[in-house]
Amino acid sequence: MPTRRTTAAALLSGAVLLSASLAACGPAGEGGAGGGGGEEDDRGRIWAQSLNWKDCPAPSPLQGGGEAPEPLPDGTRWQCATMRAPLDWDRPGGETVDVALIRAASRADAADRIGSLLFNFGGPGESGVVTLPALAPDYEQLRSRYDLVSFDPRGVGASAGVTCLDAEAAQAMTQQDGTPDDGDDEVTALLQARQRYADACEQESGRVLPHVGTEDAARDMDLLRHLLGDDKLHYFGISYGTELGGVYAHLFPRHVGRAVLDGVVDPTLDQMEGALAQAGGFQLAFDHFAQWCVDTGCALGDTPEEITRLVMELEETLDDEPLSVDGERVFTGSQLIDAVVQALYLETAWPALEVGLQLLAADEGRTLLGLADALSGRHAGGWSDQQDARTAITCADRSDRYTVDDVLEQSAAFEEASPLFGDAMVWGALECTDWPVRGKAPHPDVSAPGAPPILLVGNTGDPATPYEGAARMAERLGKGVGVELTYEGEGHGAYDSGNTCVRKAVNAYLLDGTVPAAGTVCEREPLQGKG
Repeated sequence: MPTRRTTAAALLSGAVLLSASLAACGPAGEGGAGGGGGEEDDRGRIWAQSLNWKDCPAPSPLQGGGEAPEPLPDGTRWQCATMRAPLDWDRPGGETVDVALIRAASRADAADRIGSLLFNFGGPGESGVVTLPALAPDYEQLRSRYDLVSFDPRGVGASAGVTCLDAEAAQAMTQQDGTPDDGDDEVTALLQARQRYADACEQESGRVLPHVGTEDAARDMDLLRHLLGDDKLHYFGISYGTELGGVYAHLFPRHVGRAVLDGVVDPTLDQMEGALAQAGGFQLAFDHFAQWCVDTGCALGDTPEEITRLVMELEETLDDEPLSVDGERVFTGSQLIDAVVQALYLETAWPALEVGLQLLAADEGRTLLGLADALSGRHAGGWSDQQDARTAITCADRSDRYTVDDVLEQSAAFEEASPLFGDAMVWGALECTDWPVRGKAPHPDVSAPGAPPILLVGNTGDPATPYEGAARMAERLGKGVGVELTYEGEGHGAYDSGNTCVRKAVNAYLLDGTVPAAGTVCEREPLQGKG
């Protein structure tokens, strides 16, 4: 479940790829200057379109709702536009899909401006149109030489967002027991729920489901690069955004500019292997949280082992008898695991997790239910489509289709990797089993011979994209391309942790072109207290 931690504010307040020869054919390929797919009407209609930038509206419910983004402190207003891209890149002169964009103009004059810096914050399924303004203070220094740009990838939010269930059915889905442990009936119920979900997605969004894969998004990014007037794509990808960046580099190595991949997805693993790695990563992160809790006078237990047992006992109790919250909703064992997972994405959310677990032990589930809602995409105005989009993109990319027998065969390995998260993650491997679209490949092709240096930032305590993935991404990108920077920290990703060393190295690369020495290590700046 690699995902971007775009819900920081909420937490703290409560691919078979097309061949290289196809990529290179016609003006749209790697060898071209940014033209279309070989059809005259396509060249004029797609590659010669103009982006009509206007003040941004409030986000739609599918994007997560809320207010229109406020101007930046210097008065710069956020601008939004819509880009038309081929629905099917194999038929570039056919039907189109709208891709929603957002930007904040650089503070630089023409002589100092490098170009646009395009962000993808991960998921897959995160709305870049919503996330970039929310996290803009983290990237303000980069605006000294770049326009900051992001987008809703196709299938997400305002870019033909995938939708599947109505609000009532979506709520029921979040309460589905995802770890059947009480006989065949629970397994059957889980499989039936997954089938109903896949059928609903096909019924509601069947037109776009075959065309929301990572390669499609990478081709959209090259179109956007051209329309923004940049010869090279300067890029900042986080979590799943690192996979997207790797696929882009594979397809368009000579179009890569200065690129940073932070919280690096391991491109060598299939879905089951990736889930196993994540189970171990989240267990490590929880162990670190529990040790911090003990070291700072924790009320949850005297040892990390006691805290782990407490959460496991609470999950078992909630599986048997969900907790009523405010007389309107219930809180289940599966939602407890979701809440813990969500909190582990941010080290600064550890205090909220401690408080939430204390309250839950006293039969108060509101705090942790809020964390679970953040992970599932529920907000005050309804539901975003982040989970639907994540599933659609994952299942379009990955060809793995597992059975219950596969799950049972792997369950012991998952339990060994994580007593707390193993069950949820091994059963989660059934996500694409009944999906109506065939996936492309077991894992993405990110080989990018000829690309310039790409900075890979790996975090030793990262739960969602374990640290080993950075080295494997570097290997797959090819000799002389991937340059590794290590952050000895906690939480998902590194740059947004605020670590001074990481930010200095990344900013020097993006702003000045200074590539850090391979093997550079940045040490953690510890979380202070519980405030």
